[in-house]
Amino acid sequence: MKEENKQPTETVSFNAEDIRRENIREVLSLVENALAERGYSPINQLAGYLISNDPAYISSHNNARSVIQSVERHEIIEELVRFYLEGKE
Repeated sequence: MKEENKQPTETVSFNAEDIRRENIREVLSLVENALAERGYSPINQLAGYLISNDPAYISSHNNARSVIQSVERHEIIEELVRFYLEGKE
């Protein structure tokens, strides 16, 4: 049902987990693009950041360093593991 057809009394479903996961995907995409634009390997730089928790692995280009730090590191790792394992099925 399209948004404009909703009745004012209809309940809208809200799934915080889906929103959190989509935010992590957007953050990783932005950081990947910023690193690639600067000539860095996004995989190597993100792995270095996730292993060490050192934000110096992430370029400040396009505010990528601040953006990556807006999400908890363990949540990024959890989402990456989930994506990998679900893709193997």
